[in-house]
Amino acid sequence: MSGDSGDETNWRQSTRLVRGGTRRSAFDETCEGLFMTSGYVYATAEEAAAAFKGDINRHQYSRFSNPTVEMFETRLALLEGADACRATATGMAAVFASMASFLKAGDRVVSARQLFGSCYTIVADILPRLGVETIFVDGCDLEDWRRALDRPTDAVFLETPSNPTLDIVDIAAVADLSHAVGARVIVDNVFATPMLQKPLTLGADVVVYSATKHIDGQGRSLGGAVLANDTGYIDDHLVPFIRNTGPSLSPFNAWILLKDLETLELRVERHCANAAAVAAFLADRPEVTTVRYPGRADHPRHDLASRQMRAGGTLVSFVVPGGQAAAFRLLNALRLIDISNNPGDAKSLATHPAATTHHRFSAEERAAMGIDDGLVRLSVGLEDAEDLKDDLLQALAASQP
Repeated sequence: MSGDSGDETNWRQSTRLVRGGTRRSAFDETCEGLFMTSGYVYATAEEAAAAFKGDINRHQYSRFSNPTVEMFETRLALLEGADACRATATGMAAVFASMASFLKAGDRVVSARQLFGSCYTIVADILPRLGVETIFVDGCDLEDWRRALDRPTDAVFLETPSNPTLDIVDIAAVADLSHAVGARVIVDNVFATPMLQKPLTLGADVVVYSATKHIDGQGRSLGGAVLANDTGYIDDHLVPFIRNTGPSLSPFNAWILLKDLETLELRVERHCANAAAVAAFLADRPEVTTVRYPGRADHPRHDLASRQMRAGGTLVSFVVPGGQAAAFRLLNALRLIDISNNPGDAKSLATHPAATTHHRFSAEERAAMGIDDGLVRLSVGLEDAEDLKDDLLQALAASQP
């Protein structure tokens, strides 16, 4: 035994997930309180003035802070091992805030090309409209990173495993190259979850999440989060940006996500076990040409994934011959697995990235990202793995011409 049982910084992971950040009100509730309020009452006009001036620390307005949101932020920060966390209304709000909060016209961003469609749009279209230079590289090619990081750079952005091809980027190596030219490294860790990968320990400066995915994990709530150990980045850039532009997480959604964290460890463990079983099944099927799962030895970056991640993850990507027509036949034949684009759900969900999340890109752009027209991305849920295999077996048969 070690540490103080009342000090949450000394608690182990499972305890942090259940109890971290809990602050009881005067009613001593067992369940964390849901504070559905937009504003707060001051005892005097002088107290209100002091609060807005920053002379006293208290809640002023729920766009700035809220007790329920604060509990979620504290619990997630404890889980991530970060000094600070700020929650946002969605995952994309977190991604945009993580960069827009400090970048300015004339700055330079280098990003992995393998990104979720909306993340790619932020880097490729929105930031350049604000006067930011953006450069894309092959996230798996360190030489490509080295060539791009040959001059002062302000930010580096990447996701690993990537969406939807499950490419693995060497976070530590990219962080070393980035820091040498002054860049802040931002990692979208949504597919790995904080249960499987800790980017801050690998050299990243900022971690972002779509809490809508595994953290909620039940298809109910939107939310996002930005985490960092750099208090200057948080206090001088991120907090003023969120406070004044308003991508705030609602107290109700924060309460849902806070309760979701209690079971995150258990859910991700089951997700990973099911995903590994489904990936092994698909790899043996003649109807499938390629299976991508970081936990398999045949994944091109398996060794790196094994060093960075505690398990292979919750998603499997695979290719059926015959392009979009075959992929559509497979998806339309599914009886148990649903067609949906939101990963990390308790229910298994499949999507065709070329026609959904990445439909805005040209065939050439998708090819550069490794997205085949026959690619199916499967978010493996919590059902019995044998039932998932049975459903895939009959759907694979239907995919054949």
